[in-house]
Amino acid sequence: MMYAILCYHDEDFVGSWTKEQDAAVMSKLSVVQDKLKKEGRLGPVARLLPTTAATTLRKDGPPVVLDGPYAETKEQLLGFYIVDCENLDAALDVARDLGAANPGGAYEIRPVGLFDAGTRAK
Repeated sequence: MMYAILCYHDEDFVGSWTKEQDAAVMSKLSVVQDKLKKEGRLGPVARLLPTTAATTLRKDGPPVVLDGPYAETKEQLLGFYIVDCENLDAALDVARDLGAANPGGAYEIRPVGLFDAGTRAK
């Protein structure tokens, strides 16, 4: 079963990290990623740009395109992992490993139902 592990955190807090602090967290996360790669369980991983780079399509009435995310949340979606896990407990173990490498925030774990696997973007 494929699981999406969605990484939420306070964007201002993460954005305040020095390059060295950010590199240290990324280095710790790469240890978890490398393990999953060796096991053949790691799918796409993405780190999203800040919400200031976001655009929102509101579908109410006539569709409207707005600058910004306009999410009513204290934490923002900063990135995600797609992992192949036997069950939810195994996906939670991966999220715990990621959480140990990345201070604060939260991880949301959701099963993924593929509608169309598509092709790899270039």
